[in-house]
Amino acid sequence: MAFGDGRRPARESLKDAQEKAGPPPGVWMGRGLSALGLTAGEAVTQRQMELVFGMGRHPDADRIERERLDDGDTPAEAWLATVLGQPAEKIEKRKQTPLFAFDFVFRAQASLIVLWALGDDRTRRVIERAYERAIATVLCWLEDEVAETRWASGRKRAKAPALVVARWRHFDNRDGFPLLHDHCLILNRVQRPDGSWYALDTRRLYQHVVAAGTFYTLTMTTEVCEELGLATVPRQVTPGLRPVMEIAGVDSELIDWSSTRRQRIEDVLEGLTYKFAQEHGRLPGERARHGLGWQAAQDTRPEKKTPRPLKQLLAWWRASALLKFGKQMVDGLLRRCRAAGAAIRARVDPRVDAVLAAVDVAAVVSTVRGKFARRHVLAEARRHLLETLRGQEFTRGLDDYIADRALSDHSRQSTVPKPGRRTPDADQLFYTADFAEPDRWWIAGTDGKPPRESSRYERARVASLAVQNAIRAARTSPVAARDDAPAAGHTENHHDQASDPPHAVDHPGRDAVLTPAQRAAAVQAHQQAAMPEEYLEGRTTDPATWLRTPENLERLAAFTRTANARRRAFEARPKPEQPADVVKPADQQQHHTNRPDHGRGAGRDR
Repeated sequence: MAFGDGRRPARESLKDAQEKAGPPPGVWMGRGLSALGLTAGEAVTQRQMELVFGMGRHPDADRIERERLDDGDTPAEAWLATVLGQPAEKIEKRKQTPLFAFDFVFRAQASLIVLWALGDDRTRRVIERAYERAIATVLCWLEDEVAETRWASGRKRAKAPALVVARWRHFDNRDGFPLLHDHCLILNRVQRPDGSWYALDTRRLYQHVVAAGTFYTLTMTTEVCEELGLATVPRQVTPGLRPVMEIAGVDSELIDWSSTRRQRIEDVLEGLTYKFAQEHGRLPGERARHGLGWQAAQDTRPEKKTPRPLKQLLAWWRASALLKFGKQMVDGLLRRCRAAGAAIRARVDPRVDAVLAAVDVAAVVSTVRGKFARRHVLAEARRHLLETLRGQEFTRGLDDYIADRALSDHSRQSTVPKPGRRTPDADQLFYTADFAEPDRWWIAGTDGKPPRESSRYERARVASLAVQNAIRAARTSPVAARDDAPAAGHTENHHDQASDPPHAVDHPGRDAVLTPAQRAAAVQAHQQAAMPEEYLEGRTTDPATWLRTPENLERLAAFTRTANARRRAFEARPKPEQPADVVKPADQQQHHTNRPDHGRGAGRDR
């Protein structure tokens, strides 16, 4: 990792190998550097890597050990003074493997990587600056909100707002194509309030990985779009799953050119899926698909290569793109992105209706997960902001407000504190919601593929739309308008100020004098702009994304309501009475044996 995913030549120092091959050295980050005598931005040396991440010792352990020996300490005492936390030997005696660091990998979307690789120097600097700021922002969020240390079998806890991180930048994937990503090694040692070093709460850190990833994507994409005048559009990668928000104007051919391993992974995944179906008698579910995808990625992973300097890689990438796509497509990339971004920004209102956002977030999380914690809602709120605002700036803290609103208005706590035990923290509480989940439906396949069953995410969008339409109808109804009007001579304000969002942008037209119909029309236009029916370049959307349009979602919801009404009418019909003296023949009086799928619907996941 420290050598750009390559193998360093034997008997050559890391510094000399990096200077010859070109990968940049790692740098230190985090608030915990001062306790170790390090400075943010300082280069990571080979000896520091060996001491900190290989032995769990102080990065300047050699000097400390010499000084302690000079002061009269025994070798064992001098060595112990340089250990951070429990010694590795003590952990190994318990037949456990010491864990000294976590590798958090940050990478941009494929379209941003294409812009970074084929754009001019200014575009590249803007993307790299936003990229580094987003990583620093996420690490600060982990320090402030997530990182904790615990001891005494978890009975004692303390915040750990000072992490020690070593960041290493890589420019390409194992095939040599552009893949800007950073490896952030987070030291699994933090200081307790008494100054001693102890391990992080690893379970808590892993639980917030998705929320951290969505925060990174939202922060970086927003800064790049604001700086370069760009916008995002949804790109369907896997039918039925959440779309990926990519930069508008970046051609899918360019994305496929940079994603060289995807086709190989899909080919292997098709064989693994067939084998799974043969062994289990069914197609894999969502969790099994993730596992098969990981196995396919590992099976197609090529050997490590010799790293090359960024200047050489940029020249090779440009030559490869020019040879395959031509000069007009490559040189006009940024111009097309700005034109598409300007068209989208002209249509999308930069204000978010927090009420409808909370509905959408709660419906998606509850339908997809069933039971959920605040971290799941927060991650979905950040996805919602990126999808709705399309790369436009948002007021910081709006994601937290939407998450809190979703929990308070549309969820109920399912975690029951047990008497005599420690009260769970707020982010360890689980919730559930009562959104009416639509029945499953089948979607016609494309490119010769068989029909597929609707995913939980697609059903969640239908459930969300039903509640949002009810809110819109309530806002526009004459009864609601009369109820909202104050009585004559009555001046008391019943508006709960504590429920106000902390930002003026949360509700469109909050301070303006708008009728309920005008307000609903603005919200409806904003939602349609967030999920347009047509691509802004004049082409219709990809067939796999047609389901996400409001019209189709409403049509599917109507189908579900009609089917439910027919089912209820059928079940309510009186059953004909059978004469008491009718006896079944002996050949019909057989014991009924349940099939393995007895009691399941035809399309139910097994």
